[in-house]
Amino acid sequence: MPEATTKPGALLLAPHDHTLIMIDFQSQMAFATKSIDAVALRNNAALIARAAQGFGVATILTTVAESSFSGPMFDEIAAAFPDKPMLDRTSMNTWEDAAVVAEVNRLGKKRIVLAGLWTSVCIVGPALSALDQGFEVYFIADACGDISDEAHDRAMERMIQAGARPMTSLQYLLELQRDWARGETYALTTGIARELGGAYGLGIIYAKTMFGASEGH
Repeated sequence: MPEATTKPGALLLAPHDHTLIMIDFQSQMAFATKSIDAVALRNNAALIARAAQGFGVATILTTVAESSFSGPMFDEIAAAFPDKPMLDRTSMNTWEDAAVVAEVNRLGKKRIVLAGLWTSVCIVGPALSALDQGFEVYFIADACGDISDEAHDRAMERMIQAGARPMTSLQYLLELQRDWARGETYALTTGIARELGGAYGLGIIYAKTMFGASEGH
């Protein structure tokens, strides 16, 4: 029988063991996205961008045909990384862009976390490509979207069958924190959750306002 210890599971993400790639969060791509409400999509994209910035996660921001067709990256993402360049591509598959792959190699993380538009093209492409080259791949399902529920769902199934691991935006934030006793990022995590964590954020506001509650005590 195995012996239980307090060591976290090896499949859990930590702030410094992965690269987050945020792909094509652009207005032209969002206009046709129907599998998720645009407000929820922007909220979830902002949540993971703020989490990645606050926890110091290695992050790549990439767009497709920004100036000629698809428009700028969502303001919520650009605001979280004001000094980070947007790597613009012509390829639908991010992994076939030399500048993006060079940045992946420079950052040197074996784990890749993906989020963006559309799931069936711009997320499936790098997910399957990275898996094929020996990377571990995660994707944030509710920070991705597609032209229909069918397109999004089939894309998720395809990635899961190939070995990619799905998660959600709030799960991503809380997995980076993982222990409320980590005081150096407690205010960051609860602050992001209060603003962008939906009903959970309302619960934090209520508990702190009414009772002065704190998860770490």
